[in-house]
Amino acid sequence: MRAIGLMSGTSMDGVDVALIETDGETISYFGPTACRTYTKSERALLRRALADAVALDDRAARPGDLAEAERLVTEAHADAVELFLADNAIDRRTIDVVGFHGQTVLHRPERKLTVQIGDGPALARRLGLPLVHDFRAADVAAAGQGAPLVPVFHRALVRSRPGLPRPAAVVNIGGVANVTWLDGDAEPIACDTGPGNALLDDFMMERAGLPCDHDGAHAARGRVDETALAALMAHAYFPLKPPKSLDRNAFGRPDLDHLSVEDGAATLTAFTARTIAGIASHLPVKPGCWIVCGGGARNPSILKALGEATGAEIVTADALGWSAESIEAQAFAFLAVRSLQGLPLTFPGTTGVPVGMTGGVRIAPGA
Repeated sequence: MRAIGLMSGTSMDGVDVALIETDGETISYFGPTACRTYTKSERALLRRALADAVALDDRAARPGDLAEAERLVTEAHADAVELFLADNAIDRRTIDVVGFHGQTVLHRPERKLTVQIGDGPALARRLGLPLVHDFRAADVAAAGQGAPLVPVFHRALVRSRPGLPRPAAVVNIGGVANVTWLDGDAEPIACDTGPGNALLDDFMMERAGLPCDHDGAHAARGRVDETALAALMAHAYFPLKPPKSLDRNAFGRPDLDHLSVEDGAATLTAFTARTIAGIASHLPVKPGCWIVCGGGARNPSILKALGEATGAEIVTADALGWSAESIEAQAFAFLAVRSLQGLPLTFPGTTGVPVGMTGGVRIAPGA
């Protein structure tokens, strides 16, 4: 099947679009990718929506800025797909399904609550295409963590490269970082490891007015404050065994006001790397290689810190011919096809559900 996947991650930098062809088990073709970047004002609206979402106890409610943010997310995704089809001269009649993740604004699986804004039926009508959305709800309703969802796609990618050292760990460093541990026919083990880029991005915006630490330049000039890092590492989340998952704002606002921008960036970079590396203590066998994708794969300071923290080989997804930036969009195209075919999206070792289960809400274009 020919599928388009859409992803707007917790880093809130834009809408990623990707085309793949797949049967839901293997990927036969990786098509073009694109990104529709959010403007500064759009990112500000999404940040306000995150703040408004903290008090939610009804996943259908849209108080405050959430309603406006949902309209923005829906329109931005529609615009992204329309431009993608036009730029790549793709006949929309050749597309079998669109996988629409939406924008996560709250994730509280312990309360059986996960909220992704974005109007799936409206997007399906605008595009005139079959669509799958709301991928996390069924897992959370079954007492799963609802995250991470991408391990089954990571498994397909690793199986396509039999020469990779095993076990392999695929690390996605978005706003939150997650890892998938894969070793032959053993069931995947996956979880969120801790902050990815979210804390660092928020710190850079607050202290320097920048959306991120571009190329890890500030961190490269700074020094890690080990006392501040030890306080961050003392969070109760890290000793928990997988499966486990996080909300983007689970760590609040770290108290780093006494540090320079450079030292704060270095400390938060080390925090991301060490929490990823720390997951190895919960795995049956330490990974032989760590494959990094997501925004963190573009940050040399994170990659360097991760290599030092793991003492293992660090490989970027791009180096393997995969797409570090678009891998999650590709994953939601893959998950949409699996949903249509009734194949499981999540497993006991990835989200803690009792048995492997499918998910996603399927919408016909005229619905």
